[in-house]
Amino acid sequence: MGRFIARRLLSAVPVLLGILLLVFSIARLIPGDPCLLALGERATEELCDAYNERFGLDEPIVTQLGIYLGDVAQGDLGDSLRFSKPVTTLLKERLPTTVELTLAALFIAVLIGIPLGVMSAYRHNSKLDVVTMVFANTGVSMPVFWLGLMLQYLFAVVLQDTPLFLPPSGRLKAGMIPEPFYEKWGLPEIGIFEFISNMEILNGMLTLNWEVFWSATSHMILPALALATIPMAIIARMTRSSLLDVLGLDYVRTARAKGLKENVVILRHALRNALLPVITVIGLSLGALLGGAILTETIFNLSGVGKTLFDAIEARDYPVVQGFTLFIAFVFVLVNLLVDVLYTYLDPRVRVS
Repeated sequence: MGRFIARRLLSAVPVLLGILLLVFSIARLIPGDPCLLALGERATEELCDAYNERFGLDEPIVTQLGIYLGDVAQGDLGDSLRFSKPVTTLLKERLPTTVELTLAALFIAVLIGIPLGVMSAYRHNSKLDVVTMVFANTGVSMPVFWLGLMLQYLFAVVLQDTPLFLPPSGRLKAGMIPEPFYEKWGLPEIGIFEFISNMEILNGMLTLNWEVFWSATSHMILPALALATIPMAIIARMTRSSLLDVLGLDYVRTARAKGLKENVVILRHALRNALLPVITVIGLSLGALLGGAILTETIFNLSGVGKTLFDAIEARDYPVVQGFTLFIAFVFVLVNLLVDVLYTYLDPRVRVS
């Protein structure tokens, strides 16, 4: 297993390098001058010359690429042209919001999608099956930006004066400044603790501040619901299709012939093998969501990876575009590796040679 993981990580290096080269080239071919976008009306030829010299943009592209690759090899993703701070610092600030949103959306998608798929497969061609698949197809068809706006209108406007009211945007209630958990418990201020403390829901739990916890959770419900609809529908359809294939196999008929209860046959025997393609879908969804849900973060005013990357593309902030894209590609590599490892535990027929 160790050799397999090491081999997969080594094979990912050319992929990451190719992605980096492609993004580096495309970012500089897109029309637009970073100096003009950063300085606006104040931009003059002299100021832009100084700006380009300061950030090394006056060097040939090949020279810029060589410098950047050397910095990346040392773990330095460069400094943002727009924010004048390290890209790694921006990632540390923006990634916790995206992680919380991703985990919340994926939790909802898996919690609802897999049971719907199981019920639909077990009641194949019944009214329940038809209703479930119509629901799944509707979930895939609804654009996230439309669904997000509709959820905001329903829960923040129509239900404003009811117990069902939910905040339409933001991360915490206005004026609320939570105490980092490492300060409350006297722990050292290190990078991982700062990262965890920026995850408001988890930080509220660790500080036992239930007001912060509920505020962060209530602000996350609507964006998580909006983001979960498409993966939930895909997971439901994939679970149904995969389980239908497994239910017709000999070992399932043998388990039923032995007199096992139907729920044992479905959940313990059939579902485990049927989950292999579902795990793949969940893994791909996790990688995509961690890459940043641009529309969802924009609609609900969440400063996550996706919104930051979109703003960086508009501002021609090359280091942020390159650094965030490299991070997203690395996330996909790790998620795919995790999925492959899970295969060996879910299905004994799968072995790593």
